[in-house]
Amino acid sequence: MLATENFDIKFTTREVSAWGGLALLKQMMDGMGVFKAVQSWDLPAPGSNRGYDPAQLIEQMMVSIWSGANRFVHSDITRLDNTLARLFGWTKVAEHKAIMRLFNRFDQEKSNEMQKKSYNWLFNKLALNPITLDVDSTVITRWGNQIEGASKGYNPKAHGRNSHHPLLAFVADWRLVANFWLRPGNAYTTNNALSFIETTLDNLGSTKVGLFRADSGFYDKEIVSLLNDKRISYIISAKMTQGLQHAIIGNCKWQQVDAGIEVSELSYQPKNWDSTKRLVIVRQHVSRKENVPGKSLSLFKDDEELMGWRYGAMVTDLNLPALEIWRLYRGRADCENRIKELKYDFGLDSFVMRDFWATEAALSVVMLAYNLMSVFRQAVIRQKSHQTLATLHHRVLAVGAFWNNSGKDTTKKPTLNLAVAKKRRPWFEGLWANTNDPVDRAYRPQSV
Repeated sequence: MLATENFDIKFTTREVSAWGGLALLKQMMDGMGVFKAVQSWDLPAPGSNRGYDPAQLIEQMMVSIWSGANRFVHSDITRLDNTLARLFGWTKVAEHKAIMRLFNRFDQEKSNEMQKKSYNWLFNKLALNPITLDVDSTVITRWGNQIEGASKGYNPKAHGRNSHHPLLAFVADWRLVANFWLRPGNAYTTNNALSFIETTLDNLGSTKVGLFRADSGFYDKEIVSLLNDKRISYIISAKMTQGLQHAIIGNCKWQQVDAGIEVSELSYQPKNWDSTKRLVIVRQHVSRKENVPGKSLSLFKDDEELMGWRYGAMVTDLNLPALEIWRLYRGRADCENRIKELKYDFGLDSFVMRDFWATEAALSVVMLAYNLMSVFRQAVIRQKSHQTLATLHHRVLAVGAFWNNSGKDTTKKPTLNLAVAKKRRPWFEGLWANTNDPVDRAYRPQSV
């Protein structure tokens, strides 16, 4: 016994978990058939007969992420929690090195195959129609010198450091990831952009895309042609070329929509494009607020009447008023919030290995963990406000729990005891009810 002046400390052999709220996720996953789906994805087999089931290793990694892990070594949090191991049915729990060995068995073909199967399974299960699809890129700084694919390129926060420059696609309505491609740090946004969109549409299966939104890195006639062929409406930020700048000054008639904000539109045929397109133009005056988006017109930087204005242009096939086009496009800014959450809560920038395809395979599991948590928010929590994983830790997941017996007596049904205050138990019971048929009973937001 340990003693202080005010209290004594004793030890207990009772196995207690700090993450009893994950029972809700386990129930939801069972209802969706997650584990069986992962087992069907033809994952690389273990190197020996004593190796772990790859589906268990992936499940372990996701549970570790939901419990706060953002590095491989943190995955041992599940190895030390026998209560969680019993909840998820792991008779033997792997250490983080076994998870890393699994990803080291991935090559490009296996990584692409797992991604396609995981996204196809999820979106076929959810049956979302129609959706708004947003694409974006980000920069992940790499601090090691032996990470394959990490190279010097555009890095706004760590100039001159090696990095990766992945592409991501998001389903705005449910805040889901629809595709993830890891790329070297010196890749431009336009590199493989068309193939990325084609693969994303393939990942979605029968899910219909009602609106496609993207930044100027996807301002390309081949991408617009693909979207036209697929009959997908689009709003894409246009590059402020010299020709477009001249067209804006010569043809735009401005309509004020708010103090310091004006909109216009024009028909414009970009160089080397096959036909004219509708462009919506927005300009905002920097005197109204700080950090005004857009760009100044470099060709007219000495014009006193144009000084202080920042411009943005969007190519679209929609027939909505110019103001509505701008408002719709502004919703794409939520991509930045999703990327921040992936980095801060899900370890997007810290689950890294030396091999390029091993890293992409690992981050594909990160995307699956993120998507299942998004389904959990929609199907179980059912609140319109988006709660981050850190918030869900405090509200739902971090619940003390222990089993009422050691599991040796097979004649009795085991009971998981959760440390939930009496006044919160009806709310928790309601969440448990929501885990039954989670997809059918989920709150479904309207497409933006």
